[in-house]
Amino acid sequence: MHGGIAITKDIHWIGVNDRETDLFEAIWPLPRGVSYNTYCVADQKTALIDTVKNGYFPQFLEKIRSILGKGRKIDYLVINHMEPDHSGAVKVLRESFPDVTIVGNAKTKDLLANFYGLTENFLVVKDGEELDLGRHKLRFHFIPMVHWPETMVCYDETDKVLFSSDAFGGFGSLDGGVFDDEVDMSYYEDEILRYFSNIVGRYSFQVQKAIKKVRTLDLNVIAPAHGPILRKHPWHVVDLYDKWSRHEAEKGVVVVYGSMYGNTKAMAEEIARALAEEGIEKVILHDISRSHVSFVIRDIWKFRGLVLASCTYNTELFPPMQALTSALQNKMLKNRVLGICGSYSWSKGALAALLQFGEKGDWEIVGPHVEVCSAPTQEDLESCRELGRNIAAAL
Repeated sequence: MHGGIAITKDIHWIGVNDRETDLFEAIWPLPRGVSYNTYCVADQKTALIDTVKNGYFPQFLEKIRSILGKGRKIDYLVINHMEPDHSGAVKVLRESFPDVTIVGNAKTKDLLANFYGLTENFLVVKDGEELDLGRHKLRFHFIPMVHWPETMVCYDETDKVLFSSDAFGGFGSLDGGVFDDEVDMSYYEDEILRYFSNIVGRYSFQVQKAIKKVRTLDLNVIAPAHGPILRKHPWHVVDLYDKWSRHEAEKGVVVVYGSMYGNTKAMAEEIARALAEEGIEKVILHDISRSHVSFVIRDIWKFRGLVLASCTYNTELFPPMQALTSALQNKMLKNRVLGICGSYSWSKGALAALLQFGEKGDWEIVGPHVEVCSAPTQEDLESCRELGRNIAAAL
């Protein structure tokens, strides 16, 4: 995909695919890469919507040239979001097109100076303000903390295209298809949820405010900064965001265990079996030592039931489980049914830590709280089964 791809007559996708980066934000695994979507609106005046991560500028420039030719200038660069995976090429773009006017809000201006030392030829826009390109009119809507304070979206009133920044996008490179009717959306929806739950979900209140703004727009296309362009069902992912940011979940249970020698694992498997016997069809087991926390959090966000089972490590919670509970506290997830169980040998600790975690959050805690010394007995396993039955009943 060396050239731009038409979204409408005057609007083209000119993004790039990153299949080399292993960890997004140096945290989140990218097993199938990620796209950095940027767009060109070519009218009487031309506008780019965002740039790409530093290092991908040559591909980006080639696509700009494929749309505009070598002689035509870029009039405006709209920066919806200043995170460097979208703004990384701003400085070199300014060097290539020195007359380009950078468009953003007041907070964008401060971040642009801090990141790249750029302060000249900047147009500050306000919420609801319009930029006239000729036939096309771009209107700006601020959506702060989805997921940075300067984040905004811009809406092309002519072709009814929303350039939505990080909202409504997700992980995964665009491997041939760039539109939702060209790709396997079941895969991308899982990756959109992984993106949302780990990066945006903490700001669910602000997401709800942003959705109210988006609902007022007459949309044909949503063009996010990552992942497929939504033209067949543009409202579908908005509806998913609405559900996720309300902390609504599907019927199912995620069982996460931390086990050094298999004893806590046996407890988790007994709980999972009891859930299945009670008719819970969607049960997911994660070994927290081996499942990356981003996939675990994605599944926890998706399903209403959660079981945390951990061994004790040096009188405290098993470190990978501690990392998970800390991350869940940060995400401020709500409206989940929680079961807990722990094990120990020479000193207790895990169960008390899990109970403390549960009491701090907005969880419906279901008993019994199972605590096992060393290896579970048949009586202990029956208590695990009881916990599984009670969680199924609570769902």
